Amino acid sequence: MTEPAGAPATTARRRVPARQGSLREHNLALVLRHVLDAAGPAGAAPPSRADVATATGLTRGAVSALVDLLIGARLVAELPPLATARAGRPAVPLVPAAGTVVGLGAEVNVDYIGVRALDLAGDVLAHRTTAGDFRHSDPAGVLAVLAGLVGEVRAELPDGARLAGMCLALPGLVDRVTGPLRLAPNLGWRDVDVVALLAAHPEVDGLSVRLANEANLAARAEARAGAAGQSFLYVSGEVGIGAAIVLDGEVFAGRHGWSGELGHTVVDQQGPRCTCGARGCLEQYAGKDALLRAAGRDVEEPVDALLDAAGAGDERAARALRSAGEALGVALANFVNLVDVETIVLGGIYGPLAPWLTDAVVGQLRSRVLAAAWEDARVAVAAGGAHAAMTGAAVVVLRAVADDPSAWLDAPV
Repeated sequence: MTEPAGAPATTARRRVPARQGSLREHNLALVLRHVLDAAGPAGAAPPSRADVATATGLTRGAVSALVDLLIGARLVAELPPLATARAGRPAVPLVPAAGTVVGLGAEVNVDYIGVRALDLAGDVLAHRTTAGDFRHSDPAGVLAVLAGLVGEVRAELPDGARLAGMCLALPGLVDRVTGPLRLAPNLGWRDVDVVALLAAHPEVDGLSVRLANEANLAARAEARAGAAGQSFLYVSGEVGIGAAIVLDGEVFAGRHGWSGELGHTVVDQQGPRCTCGARGCLEQYAGKDALLRAAGRDVEEPVDALLDAAGAGDERAARALRSAGEALGVALANFVNLVDVETIVLGGIYGPLAPWLTDAVVGQLRSRVLAAAWEDARVAVAAGGAHAAMTGAAVVVLRAVADDPSAWLDAPV
């Protein structure tokens, strides 16, 4: 496995041909993004060269030359020609190349860590997770375990696969791109240079590593899944509670990348002390640990045990779920009043718990959102799959490839 020196930086997406500057590099990215986006969850037919030319405004000759470059770089592949009733050459469908360029998505959360390898075709090539209790843990020790998982995943990749880099999801305040983790209250980490600690391990040798908030990354996976549309509020329920605003398919992360800390909005200013130091934060009412404690269960139990208990008629478990849904609904109503989103997506543990939470959440939204008389906020269950933050992290890495494919034209195999 090899990769070009340095990871291409993410740039804003553009959908029209460039008229000045570096035309080939710009238009190469334009063509590749069109092929990648066409392979999304909508199930559209793979585009041909003619389809790409029509969509981008480039000439067919220019598109054909660019596609040949992308095929040579193993970023795009051709399917067998399609038989048509029309005269002329049959259309040759274009798809993202499978198993050639790989992004690693990793995550450190309070009760598990993991690594996932995703290729341009959207296939998971390798995946590793390990459970544990990482509350108030030693960053160096946890990251050493993570580095070991990275090594296992790398060893499982197909021969000739090229690594584009790694993005690590963390449950807290992360400075944009590679700046240090400022604070992860439930991990007990503060001002940790995560990238430097990882770089000390040979399993991470040669990989460019970037960091991001886990809810923001899970929201990217949800946007990729497409079920919620392109604008929504994603809520990630774990021990902590994160959120991400997605507008037109892009995460609004705020000036520093710190937006979406829904779990630390105040539900009751006289409430219990939170790990962040404040009182009455939502996490103390609707986070995983709080839910299990309220139901009289051990915090290390899985949420499935809570579901089983509630389903078997355990009134304490059912009451804990209703109370959590009401607290979550109060916080979400404040959020909707502020940012005017019409769809709320429940992810993380809230996905399987949704049947017990949704009625209470919707009730609070209808009674507290000023615009509820005209427009109900829709509450949906996440479609991004298990460990969505890892998928979103890998997507971020591969998006950088899509934004600068010229860096891969002469990359060694």
